[in-house]
Amino acid sequence: MTGGPDRALFGDLRQFASVRRITIDEGPERGVGALAFSTGGGLDFWLLIDRALDIGPLWRDGRPVAWQSPAGFRHPALVDPEGDGGFGFGRGFSGFLMTCGLDHTRAPRDGRPQHGRLPFLPARLTAYGESFDADPAVLFATGEIIQWRHDGEALRLRRRIEAPVGGRSLTIVDEVCNIGALPQTVDVLYHFNIGHPALTPDTTVLLDGEALPGPQGDPVANAADVAFSRPLPRHDAVCVVRNAGGPILSLSVSGETLPHLQLWRDRRPFANILAIEPCTSARDVSDEQRTQEQETRAIQPGAQRCFVVKIQFP
Repeated sequence: MTGGPDRALFGDLRQFASVRRITIDEGPERGVGALAFSTGGGLDFWLLIDRALDIGPLWRDGRPVAWQSPAGFRHPALVDPEGDGGFGFGRGFSGFLMTCGLDHTRAPRDGRPQHGRLPFLPARLTAYGESFDADPAVLFATGEIIQWRHDGEALRLRRRIEAPVGGRSLTIVDEVCNIGALPQTVDVLYHFNIGHPALTPDTTVLLDGEALPGPQGDPVANAADVAFSRPLPRHDAVCVVRNAGGPILSLSVSGETLPHLQLWRDRRPFANILAIEPCTSARDVSDEQRTQEQETRAIQPGAQRCFVVKIQFP
């Protein structure tokens, strides 16, 4: 990437692809640090350092794919996950990716707020930049988030996000480690959120080629609902979101580590969101089944569990 016959024609490779550190400086987003990725291949996104290294806005060929709420990307100091009866997540819900967990997902339960405490924990950024000498050349960022309470959960998430230079894909690699003295349940849900104009009335979702219940994107006056929930096969499953214009994105996960997938949608006017949610736990199970699942997902002190999500934007 750094050599070749055309290298003398430009001064800085970052005019084509770069990762730049920025700070949002207005309203409830003031002070939120971010990394602005631009691959040079039509994919641009912001990685929100102060919001668990999740992805805020994302554009494909300059057109937004990510759903964004009126709250924008509120600073975590302004979001109380424990508030609103444990539903404080809704005050800061916004962006292409919100990673839920690490010890709880979905509705509040047993003193844990909706979707856990991870989404509004700031990360410690450990590295970021452009690896133009790599093969292939990539943009990258790494960091870690600690979710810890004395005599409670003690978990460390180390995240690496990578996007090939000139490409239209990204890979998320998450390593969750038990840094406590007791076995710890790990519960993770990746909340990928798609909005207008990528989400249209004829949007459909396919899992390994099979069309899932839909269409997904027609705004109607009904409440938010889970449109689909199912166990994934124990192999790399591919979920494709498409509309009349063709594929919007394809998402690949391993059923070994993320054994469930659900679709969530809110098609009411002024919401109009579709979420693709690979996750570790099943929805609507009995207390006995939930206990069994928790035991299965527990990791020993010092042990870790790895999750990989790959996303392609055709």
